[in-house]
Amino acid sequence: MTGVELISTQLLKRKAVVYVRQSTQSQVMTNLESRRRQYDLVDIARQHGFSDVEVIDDDLGRSASGTVARPGFDRLVAWLCAGKVGAVLCQDASRLARNGRDWHHLLELCGLVEARVIDHDGVYNPCQPNDRLLLGMKGSISEFELGVLRTRMLDAARSKARRGELRLSVPFGYLWHREAGLGLDPDLRLQEVIRLIFTRFRELGSARQVLLSMTADQIHFPRPSYEGRMISFT
Repeated sequence: MTGVELISTQLLKRKAVVYVRQSTQSQVMTNLESRRRQYDLVDIARQHGFSDVEVIDDDLGRSASGTVARPGFDRLVAWLCAGKVGAVLCQDASRLARNGRDWHHLLELCGLVEARVIDHDGVYNPCQPNDRLLLGMKGSISEFELGVLRTRMLDAARSKARRGELRLSVPFGYLWHREAGLGLDPDLRLQEVIRLIFTRFRELGSARQVLLSMTADQIHFPRPSYEGRMISFT
């Protein structure tokens, strides 16, 4: 599973694709070491003999749950279908997919073109039953972890809501007043633009048309008077 001999000379003539992804913009900004380790896979690809190494990092800040479009992942799939990829490198299965559909589809494509899957632990050949089983288990564990995380976050939010401590941000132009509740920002410029947006939406019936209309009229959304607008549910 970890030997260089698993990568044939024919595969080394193709490109190795390093797939880099982090789930949220917050992780992109703060989890620098994780991102650095993913980019380090370029060196691992070269150590295995690949001269043509391509990095796909279009999906930084995008979830792999299957509910968010991932142009980088789609590009990887297209290259696999075209037979241009000799190996796919990722830090772990969760970087490529957090749902079984995407993960097993990727493994199927890798198997069809005999491409390898490489991570920090070794080289996997999806054509081999043992490697395919191990990769399948890694994908299943990744999907299970996502379900556990979602459940924990939802339970924590419900617990805070029962205590009246749940805080959620409200849209620009609105403020949460402890006594009065939700209301418009006192900035009159913001109030005017917000009312104009709703008026034009009723007239045009499309958010896109509202945007185009306001852009044409050079109407810009002012910055809120201050940040940190929070709303609580009791």
